[in-house]
Amino acid sequence: MNKLTNKSKLVSDKQMTLSEKLYLPAIFKGMIITFSHLFKKKVTIQYPEQTKEFAEIYRGKHVLKRDDEGRERCTACGLCALACPAEAITMIAAERKKGEEHLYREEKYAATYEINMLRCIFCGLCEEACPKEAIFLTKEIVPSSFERQDFIYGKDKLVESVDNRIDVSKRQTAEVLEFKKNKNFKHNK
Repeated sequence: MNKLTNKSKLVSDKQMTLSEKLYLPAIFKGMIITFSHLFKKKVTIQYPEQTKEFAEIYRGKHVLKRDDEGRERCTACGLCALACPAEAITMIAAERKKGEEHLYREEKYAATYEINMLRCIFCGLCEEACPKEAIFLTKEIVPSSFERQDFIYGKDKLVESVDNRIDVSKRQTAEVLEFKKNKNFKHNK
């Protein structure tokens, strides 16, 4: 008996039977499991011809969104960088100059915005922390490369083009979509 916890452990001294000593039942049981896998559906996907279906909420490559007028939404508040547990996001803020109203939505914008994709764990906390709905994770897979510097994504790779907008409505909850319809809030104008 253990004196520290007052717990006792009962140990049995059961003798093995002859079939258990020969290990025949265990061998037959293992062979049945092995042969049963021969008749199951194959899980391998023949990649070039077939592609795997991803869920609608799959978190892949990041995108910095633009508003309806084509201006960048990001105001360089830094909340996404603070929320990132992997510390993969870095940014440098700058003030909008006169004549750049058509490029940036607010007075402050991200002059430099970088995400280190090697450090990113694709948790989605950056898009949850963003008050301006500027950053989202898309369904695209991050392309592979042999060089480490190719995985530092700047604004050239992150900001969506005006011509090719990315739909992220599946990433937003019903409450957010309903909130965005209310034009009384400055955020939705």
